[in-house]
Amino acid sequence: MKRSIMLTAMAMLITTTAMAQDREIKVGDVSMTISPEKGAKIMSLKYQDQEMLSQLRWPESFGSTFWTSPQKEWNWPPVFELDKGAYEVAEKDGHLVMTSPVSEKLKYRVRKDFSTDQKDGAIVITYSIINESGEERKVAPWEITRVPNAGVISFEAPVESIWPAGLMTFKAKNGTACYEADEAQQNRKVNADGKGWLSYENNGLVLTKKFADLTPEQPAPGEAEIQVYVNRGKTYIEIESQGAYTTLAPGKSLDWTVRWYLTKAK
Repeated sequence: MKRSIMLTAMAMLITTTAMAQDREIKVGDVSMTISPEKGAKIMSLKYQDQEMLSQLRWPESFGSTFWTSPQKEWNWPPVFELDKGAYEVAEKDGHLVMTSPVSEKLKYRVRKDFSTDQKDGAIVITYSIINESGEERKVAPWEITRVPNAGVISFEAPVESIWPAGLMTFKAKNGTACYEADEAQQNRKVNADGKGWLSYENNGLVLTKKFADLTPEQPAPGEAEIQVYVNRGKTYIEIESQGAYTTLAPGKSLDWTVRWYLTKAK
């Protein structure tokens, strides 16, 4: 059973589901389900009834999450409060806002602001990292979206510039680098300096994300604007994007916006 609230300021429909108080937002035929009790993770993205995200259920294999970069500051596993802990929820002026507690390890708080652009057909997510450490810090935002190991991943970059070379087979097509999902018994990850967008096409649908284009000097040390991780076997792929490595004074925050579009393939 669902309870619907229409927020007229942005013409965004927010639905609260009975199970675990998940929230659903819609734009046209596209719906996104977010779980505030599970790290404000995006659990589902559908075009009508067709699912686009990985629905595997072992840890770190499904949905879409958000981490701080560089990874070397926290190594592994992901920081619990930001990745899996419960977030506070607020709804105001057509925005669904979820806020984490302060992470014990990193002393960051994360805020995720979900809204829609009905005219553009986009779901708009603004991620904020707030420095609660009491000292100056440097950090970058990082979105990680898990999809089935199938279909084609594309972004704008010369194939020869993708590193490390040879881990995945990318082909140049109309100015973009394209990777058709394959299967290998090893985990693989590549990096690229893209042009502010990344797409995934599968089963007649295309998920395109748009974000601020970075210069080669702007990502965090050892990181990149675009990353693709392929888990071993026929399991899942992560399509990842990062924002600029930013200096934050105590109490200050950075904001980084990603626009999601889910459409039928042409």
